[in-house]
Amino acid sequence: MSSGTRCEICRRACSSSDILAGLRCEWCGITAHASCCIIILPECGMGRLQKMILHPSCVRICPRNFSKMHCYRISENSQHGEMDNLDDVDAQSPVTSKDSQSTAPPDTGKQTLKVFDGEDAAKRNQFRLVSIPRIIKNEEVVEAALRTFYIPDEPQGYELQRYGQQGLDTDDIINRNGTPDNKPVFKDSFYDSWVLQSKPKETEVLKIYLGWLKTGFTYISVTAGKSSTVDLVIKETLSQLGKQNENPADFSLVEVFMSSKQVQRQVLTGQELLLDKLQEIRKTSLRQMNQTRFYIEESRNQVAQVNLMLGGFPTQLSKDEYTHLLSEHLAIKSHLITITHVYAEQGAVVLQTSCFSEAERIYMLAKDISISSKPLYSLVIPEIMQSKLPKGSCPLLVFVNPKSGGLRGREILYSFRKLLNPHQVFDLSSGGPLPGLHTFRDVPHFRIMVCGGDGTVGWVLGILESIRHKITCPEPAISIIPLGTGNDLARMLRWGAGYSGEDPYNILVSVEEAEEVKMDRWTILLDAQDMTEDGKENGFLEPPKIVQMNNYFGLGIDAELSLDFHHAREEEPDKFNSRLHNKGVYVKVGLQKLSHTRNLHKDIRLQVDKQDVELPSIEGLIFLNIPSWGSGADLWGSDSDSHFRRPSINDGMLEVVGVTGVVHMGQVQSGLRSGIRIAQGSYIRITVTKPIPVQVDGEPWIQSPGQIIISAAGPKVCMLKKSKTKQKKQSGSLKEGRSDSPAPSDG
Repeated sequence: MSSGTRCEICRRACSSSDILAGLRCEWCGITAHASCCIIILPECGMGRLQKMILHPSCVRICPRNFSKMHCYRISENSQHGEMDNLDDVDAQSPVTSKDSQSTAPPDTGKQTLKVFDGEDAAKRNQFRLVSIPRIIKNEEVVEAALRTFYIPDEPQGYELQRYGQQGLDTDDIINRNGTPDNKPVFKDSFYDSWVLQSKPKETEVLKIYLGWLKTGFTYISVTAGKSSTVDLVIKETLSQLGKQNENPADFSLVEVFMSSKQVQRQVLTGQELLLDKLQEIRKTSLRQMNQTRFYIEESRNQVAQVNLMLGGFPTQLSKDEYTHLLSEHLAIKSHLITITHVYAEQGAVVLQTSCFSEAERIYMLAKDISISSKPLYSLVIPEIMQSKLPKGSCPLLVFVNPKSGGLRGREILYSFRKLLNPHQVFDLSSGGPLPGLHTFRDVPHFRIMVCGGDGTVGWVLGILESIRHKITCPEPAISIIPLGTGNDLARMLRWGAGYSGEDPYNILVSVEEAEEVKMDRWTILLDAQDMTEDGKENGFLEPPKIVQMNNYFGLGIDAELSLDFHHAREEEPDKFNSRLHNKGVYVKVGLQKLSHTRNLHKDIRLQVDKQDVELPSIEGLIFLNIPSWGSGADLWGSDSDSHFRRPSINDGMLEVVGVTGVVHMGQVQSGLRSGIRIAQGSYIRITVTKPIPVQVDGEPWIQSPGQIIISAAGPKVCMLKKSKTKQKKQSGSLKEGRSDSPAPSDG
């Protein structure tokens, strides 16, 4: 716990030498001393963020056969994947381990042993190094090995066996006359690879945890002997609970193994011998035994139901065509697989599987298949049970682009998975926005938070618009954590110029208190045609292209600078990991264009609301939807003008502005000048007679000659604007408890 953490009950510090034990709720974040926690209600109220947290009782997912990384959609190639092995033994190659296991120099009196905690670790060459004196009692060696593996048992119940041999009973290892009390002494040996094993036991005391049974106990202690079966242990447990009249056949004993990567459940059969089961687990791995619990549960006839989303297919196909592709490439079994949803525009389908092994097979196989040179992706999708959502809840659907903002995106991903339900936080590098929107399709009210640049926000808005008719929530409001370079939309909505390490908990509080505003979106139709010298159409060059615009659309010098920056980033993508470097590259490409002149007004013709507009001598033409351009500059200007209306993000109008060159753009960004006001309107037609650079929300390309039409794109979108009011200071314990930054292994 943090040094400033205080107990929720007595308000004394939780971290002190006087109080050695305390508890912290992972959901609401409250902290309490072990002696004070009995006063706290057993059911968590979810704390300050209760309305935006997706309640865990509402989520249903079948984790069997799938690891934690699969269930939480954690990319296997992400950086934090390597950190998940912190809970495992050291994994080293034979060459490396040979070097690392070399003993210390003779004069130090120390030697280093390579110790495995079971047969499984020995097969995979996963070991831990134990440093001991050269002359030491055998029992002390076992105690040191147990301590290395964090096993809090007494050493009398364990022994060390030389790897590949039956036991430690040769003269090389044991010197029975080396000490006055004639006890065995561990001596320096040529062999230094050992397996830590548990000694066979005649009886053993088992802790049987009670799961969801409504009792006042956490667990029941039951003694198991050589003839103790699962049925006998269940009967004894029910007897101790005072449930002798219950039918033992209505209960089952479940083995639950909780490792750092996954939780594995196995229902034990009635005639299985428990003592043999325990010895088998310990023989495989002592640490696995230490992470295994046995639960008694009421038997339920569970039907396997795993939802998988598969994407990367060709777009705009029918359900039958997708079924044919699945049969051809994945050989799906039609009696076990059902296609429940088809997203033809995104080339994705959702499968419901009634067999765990078949779901696992499809999940793994899809990752190795490409169709039309495009790799497939597969994700395990949780199911949100709408009927169990708390009254008044409005969970927050979080999208994080880990590639934005250098390493900031991944840090935010870790933080929000810790603060919220991990099933409501989605990594956009795994399938994009579609998996998250599909998961929340039946939630009646929810909000969205996008962590990324303006391009990421546009991506989410585009997918949301395309599947709006398939989700229950009519207008989910969208907030932004700016991780891009310009972040103009985030600036306009008061979310800041860029994320600089703010407390994630305070960000969530700001999202909850933000106000909803409407914003126009625009559709741009780019119809490339072969144009004659007098501007007349002379046939089609390429199919029409349709893009969506949220911020601005530029032609000429503005788009040319964006295009040069885009090419520089494609050549050396690793260098573009900070906003400062990105802006430096923008300045560099701008200086290279100082002597460049482009008579843009001669290459295009402009119509606004079906009226021809004469263009002044300019090099760039920009159409604004928001009052922020080029990293926060006010291109339209704040001066009042009787010829134009005051701009607004929801007035159904675009502002048309011109710039005369790079110098003019620099003056605008420094606040010395504004752009040249040309027109306002809701329907724009541009005729382009020559190939010209264009950019939409920072995404540039060279547009062929032809017609460009800009018009309103259906209904306005709902955005969240950060409130100006100062946030109330949260209590010390709550803030500390919820804002601790998780380690990468928290995933």
